[in-house]
Amino acid sequence: MAGKAKSVIEIWLWGGPCQLETFDPKPDAPPEYNNSLKAIDTNVPGMKVHEWLPELAKCADLYSVIRSMTHPHNGHEIATYLMQTGRMPGGGDVYPAIGAVLAMMKSKKEYKGDLPPYVILTRAKGRFSEIGFLGDEYAPLITGGNPNASAFIVDGIVPPGGLTKENIAYRFDMLKSVDTLASVMDDGFGVFNDFKNAGIDARRIIEGDAAGTFDLSRETDEMRNAYGRNTIGQSLLAARRLVQYGVPYITVNVPGWDSHKRHFETMKRKTEEMDKAVSTLLKDLKQKGLLDSTIVWMSGEFGRTPKIDQAPPWNGGRNHHCKCFSAMVAGGGFKGGCIVGESNEFTTAVAKRPVSPQDFLGSIYELCGVDPERELPNPKRKKLSILPKSTGEGRLREIYV
Repeated sequence: MAGKAKSVIEIWLWGGPCQLETFDPKPDAPPEYNNSLKAIDTNVPGMKVHEWLPELAKCADLYSVIRSMTHPHNGHEIATYLMQTGRMPGGGDVYPAIGAVLAMMKSKKEYKGDLPPYVILTRAKGRFSEIGFLGDEYAPLITGGNPNASAFIVDGIVPPGGLTKENIAYRFDMLKSVDTLASVMDDGFGVFNDFKNAGIDARRIIEGDAAGTFDLSRETDEMRNAYGRNTIGQSLLAARRLVQYGVPYITVNVPGWDSHKRHFETMKRKTEEMDKAVSTLLKDLKQKGLLDSTIVWMSGEFGRTPKIDQAPPWNGGRNHHCKCFSAMVAGGGFKGGCIVGESNEFTTAVAKRPVSPQDFLGSIYELCGVDPERELPNPKRKKLSILPKSTGEGRLREIYV
């Protein structure tokens, strides 16, 4: 299956962003639904977004919005598993997330870099095993660290303590001089040879271009400021650098969207950072000629309840809402400036063109050149496919280029 996308950037809004205060505003609804907030025009005629997304409004031609995402689970763990694997839990098999599957598929055919083919900035979701039954070979590199710090210290890649290249080289040379056992063992001697090769690989990565991918000081202050000097902004800048290096799958996990309490204060703060960072990423990828070969997708595990919950203890919050929520896709073979599906009057339910997690993920697989119904290797040697067969109205082919 042919596909344009070489890399994927997943922006995971961990906890569930509200569809009403992002991509599916309802300005004509009563205040108990929209808190008297408004929608704004975008640069695509007829397409509106929430007033808290002014920068994304200016570049709506670069992305498309799905307003009819739906699935049956309001719990974080099951909903996350569904949105990451396209599968219901159970049956004795823990399926891998899309990142691990694409890392496996791309590294077998295309990607030969020194960095792992699956990188997560900066924390794991923690809701389920990202690798499922695939095993550690396709486990993500979880960077840890703070990309907005003066030095982005990436676990296992960027040494801590401000070590210079000369310091690092000296330490490797000292290790070699004292490791007399390795020097006398035959190269073909199993575990010793593996250990020696691991050291060689580590040195090549730490001293080479791979580690430099995370050195955000190589970017101009103007560029860093454009993304935003905060965790999401600098993580997305790092993600763009990882795309340039060739990493097939990059996840940026953005916690803090589970806004049961103080919903509007939380959403205003979070959307301001997200709006600036994501709009800059899309424009930056476009300017560098990378958007056509890079899929960017953004969602959480579900949305938020349309009617504001004024009762204690929420006092103006929004709760979990899986029946109808929004997602964004861009690049890599997706058209920009389109809206897929439609919610009803208040987003309590899908009114038109429901999109399931398996069809959403299946569309990403297809544009990456992977048949989502092909067989998925597993240790039990069972006949398993990456995703179940397409359901309902199917994959998002109406917005393929």
